[in-house]
Amino acid sequence: MSSTIRVAVLGANGRMGSEAVKAVRAAEDMELVASLGRGDDLEQILQAGATHVVDLSVPSVTEENVRFAVSHGLHAVIGTTGWDDERRANLQSLLAEHPEVGVLIAPNFALGSVLASAFAATAAKYFESVEIIELHHPNKVDAPSGTAVRTAELIADARAQAGVPASPDATETQIDGARGADVSGVHVHSVRLRGLVAHQEVLLGGDGEQLTLRHDSYDRASFMPGVLLGLRTVASRPGLTYGLDGYLELGQ
Repeated sequence: MSSTIRVAVLGANGRMGSEAVKAVRAAEDMELVASLGRGDDLEQILQAGATHVVDLSVPSVTEENVRFAVSHGLHAVIGTTGWDDERRANLQSLLAEHPEVGVLIAPNFALGSVLASAFAATAAKYFESVEIIELHHPNKVDAPSGTAVRTAELIADARAQAGVPASPDATETQIDGARGADVSGVHVHSVRLRGLVAHQEVLLGGDGEQLTLRHDSYDRASFMPGVLLGLRTVASRPGLTYGLDGYLELGQ
């Protein structure tokens, strides 16, 4: 029988963090040993004997949290936004000093969303045009969402490898922002609306047809199977993995 995964949840008082606390407690192969809120002393993680950390805090402290975990040999699963290229590069440098440690940064933990992004990247090679619409609750602090950025990056990479040119666009004049954000050459449009949780559409167009790939999360419980998958896998994947798709068998 495998050993129990001893988990500390950071950001435990937030919406995602509180769901993670419940999910870890309900998992038979895990033990919740610490749940920290904003401002709590990170030394509590070590005192509790954690082997894994889930960071669902806020962008301003996530890097400090994860560097603390890695420096002390703890595996980390990260759902907090703000991990740009520079932060990821800095983390990889630290991980080089701790080659036994695994870290997962996941812009989205919903398995359906991860699969939809992967499907979109595959489909985008066969369509002339592609754009993304992401829709979230109005309390979300970043735009576009990390999921939309990740999806756009996957799409852009797939199209570049296939030699597909940029989507046609004859726009000559526009109000600032009317065409959305340009993420790796893909237009991304952000909607913030009361009543939403997390939703995304990828619109793909060709002559005479359109394909829409949409994923909807109606409750944050939808993210927990991905969080648990990350916790169960991260120790066996030393170094940095960006995107939960790296843990799925997608044949890519």
